[in-house]
Amino acid sequence: MKVLVTGGAGFIGSAIVWKLNAAGIQDIIIVDHLAGSEKWKNLVGKRFEDYVEKDKFLSLLDDPSLKNKIDVIIHMGACTSTTETDATYMMENNYVYSKRLAQWALKNRKRFLYASSAATYGSGKDGYSDNDKVTPGLKPLNVYGYSKHAFDLWVLKNRLQKEFVGFKFFNVYGPNESHKDDMRSMVNKGYKQIKETGKIRLFKSHRPDYADGEQKRDFIYVKDTMELVYHFFKNPEMRGIFNIGTGYAQTWNALAEALFAALGKKPNIEYVDMPQSLRDKYQYFTEADLTKLKKAGTKHKFFTLKDAVKDYVGYLENGTYL
Repeated sequence: MKVLVTGGAGFIGSAIVWKLNAAGIQDIIIVDHLAGSEKWKNLVGKRFEDYVEKDKFLSLLDDPSLKNKIDVIIHMGACTSTTETDATYMMENNYVYSKRLAQWALKNRKRFLYASSAATYGSGKDGYSDNDKVTPGLKPLNVYGYSKHAFDLWVLKNRLQKEFVGFKFFNVYGPNESHKDDMRSMVNKGYKQIKETGKIRLFKSHRPDYADGEQKRDFIYVKDTMELVYHFFKNPEMRGIFNIGTGYAQTWNALAEALFAALGKKPNIEYVDMPQSLRDKYQYFTEADLTKLKKAGTKHKFFTLKDAVKDYVGYLENGTYL
């Protein structure tokens, strides 16, 4: 099996490469943009055939020989910043690039698996169903979510959900995310805060129906994520756009308490005002509807929040990667 992994040096992408290697797959081309980041550390120890910078890779799509080097595309590459405001850049990077790869995959009859996002659900007032009939009515709250939504809509418009697999990732956390700066998970940020100050800082709630720290998210460990992606990789007959979460929303307070427990410390939480610029774009509740995922035959047993955080802290304490 010859696999192309875009974003292969990134957070979820490098975890997928790790899983492919563990399954004995090394004929992998990694496409990414390393620049001055420390993403390169996610590649240390990984086994792959080649690395190509993302901008250079598009020019290779015109090379007839490329079709003999790829059987499956796992497209994880994207700008994932929820605070990015350059809509032109976001659409070019997340929508146009994805469409180019998808069109190449169709033309050359290659399998195509890609990353969407739970950010497509916006405020969540219309729920979190990945039913194809629901998707067109979703209203993302930021341009990142919209760029992912736009590609989902293109897939549905062209009825490509019968050919492709899309993954609406919820709040993923775990090893290999340290390069993500402000987009790191609260476990990663909180670990550093606790080590430096003995406390963790969470956003206050600015809605009367949620107490401070009681906002809820569907937190999913990256090891669960890579197992679910690999499940679809192994089962090519399974196609469509699927939620990738645990199906169980938990509070930020619970996440913080799990982190303190993993470090053997008593919880010490400070609540701070949410920046004004985020208040109308903030998701107070996310929870993946897993009906469609379960119908696809997945029987994955998820890490508990406590066990996942404890496992992740082991990597942070030792400075290790997947």
